[in-house]
Amino acid sequence: MPGKSKGHVELKGSHRVPLTGARPVGKVDPADHGYVTVRLRQKESPKSFDKLVDGIMAQPLGERKYLTQEQLAELHGAPAASVAKIDAFAHEYNLTVIETSLAKRTVKLRGSLADLQKAFGVKLQKFRTGNITYRGRTGSVYIPRQLAGIVEGVFGLDDRPVAKPHIRIASSHNGHTAKNGHSNGRTASKSSAVPKAKSLSVLDVAALYNFPKKLDGEGQTIALIELNTAANPSQPKKLGSGYTLTDLNKFFKGLKLTTPQVTAVSVDGGANLPNLNPDADGEVELDIEVAGAIAPGASIAVYFAPNTDQGFIDALSSAVHDSVRRPSVISISWGGPEDFSTQQFLDGINAALKDAVALGITVLVAAGDSGSSDLPTQYARQPKYKGPHADFPASSPFALACGGTRLTGSKTTITSEVVWNEGRQGGAGGGGVSAEFAPPSWQAGLSMPSSSKPGRGLPDVAGNADPYTGYKIVLQGKTVPIGGTSAVAPLWAGLLTLINQHRASSGKPAVGFLNSTLYSLPATSDAFRDITAGNNDIDGNLKGQYTAGPGWDACTGLGSPNGTELLTALS
Repeated sequence: MPGKSKGHVELKGSHRVPLTGARPVGKVDPADHGYVTVRLRQKESPKSFDKLVDGIMAQPLGERKYLTQEQLAELHGAPAASVAKIDAFAHEYNLTVIETSLAKRTVKLRGSLADLQKAFGVKLQKFRTGNITYRGRTGSVYIPRQLAGIVEGVFGLDDRPVAKPHIRIASSHNGHTAKNGHSNGRTASKSSAVPKAKSLSVLDVAALYNFPKKLDGEGQTIALIELNTAANPSQPKKLGSGYTLTDLNKFFKGLKLTTPQVTAVSVDGGANLPNLNPDADGEVELDIEVAGAIAPGASIAVYFAPNTDQGFIDALSSAVHDSVRRPSVISISWGGPEDFSTQQFLDGINAALKDAVALGITVLVAAGDSGSSDLPTQYARQPKYKGPHADFPASSPFALACGGTRLTGSKTTITSEVVWNEGRQGGAGGGGVSAEFAPPSWQAGLSMPSSSKPGRGLPDVAGNADPYTGYKIVLQGKTVPIGGTSAVAPLWAGLLTLINQHRASSGKPAVGFLNSTLYSLPATSDAFRDITAGNNDIDGNLKGQYTAGPGWDACTGLGSPNGTELLTALS
């Protein structure tokens, strides 16, 4: 029986259940091969590393001393003795070691599904729910007793999708019926229509947000995390997502900019595979075009990986530990409800995010497009999921979570900016209070929603996300308006790249982990535009949770940026 192998013990945090509505539809072929990533405990005790990370986060920018990648690997990488034990384990179960990284604390193994099932005490089956077919397991992973305390996670046995892109493509008509109201926060009737608005170019948005001029990001690298997903329901195993140079060249030429250097980086077999899925391809091209228009002098590295827990963690870790490109900012526009994640997945992502803190890398994450109830429609309507839900990895205290607004204006004058909320059809900015992570020290004293238990509040910052006031992006040869908090993460990534370039010119390091610094800015600072109107109750079923107001709120965080003032504050 799976999990009953002699001498095996349960790997804590690895328990899985099938996706809601999924049913077994067949056995896996035991002769097929699979790949797993084994995450190892670090040399020093986790408490020692956490103390280092907490110390960096608490220090003012001018006093921080980040680790080099070499120092991080030497002091907090995986012990060679642990790797040797994994090698012996692999040999015993006919598995092949295909990659070892002491810095990332991972060992990748390859083997037949028959051998992988024996090695990790699991039963793999094919499952299907709706248009999704995946190889999955039920229950926990089991490891030999001698590996207990060494292994912290095993990923890749189950290949279900774990994230979705937080992108919204505007429909052909500009405006639609919204169930729960306009973005001004007033509850509207079902017949209320979202007012018509004008989409903007990326440079229009940058001008409205007063981004610094005479900076282009030269000498900096922006990392983008992208996940290959199914091309269409009829071809569930045809994975893809990507960009075309034709689209990029047309976009940047339209803005009279030179196309930046863009490099595709393969992780776990992921690749630049444009597949005509407008959401998947739109996500990639939106990220590149927004970040690249703000910082055209920067290099952009796009890390492609499968949309699995293994792929997501490995892509993020690869970007953080990339000793060739060395990005100073990482933008992630993918995520999913934190409720649906295993503990080992939460821990694996957080481990990579902590490494980023230690190295002085800023990681920005889209907060989601489903408002305060961050769940797909089929789940949100089920009684057991009633209530607010936060999106991960935006809910991680080690990420800068980016929420959404509806922005209107002309040239350098903003005429209106409110919470983005156009109902389930049009989307709403994600935000709320984490059920997984405690309130971080830098959010102490904030007025958290009284309806929620104490937790990490999100988002931290915001920006234009409404698809109807969104960004003119070139996708599949056509210019289309696109929004979503997916646009806000690369927008902020581009801005911070300009700020990092400015700091580098005077010999200062990149800003790195920024949350604690932003929350400590004086109330008199003009670095943020405070958003005080609207709510992100996407269905109108959560009594208006959450509502914008003066200061931080669970809709738009600290607010949208005043780029030049923020540069001054961080310099």
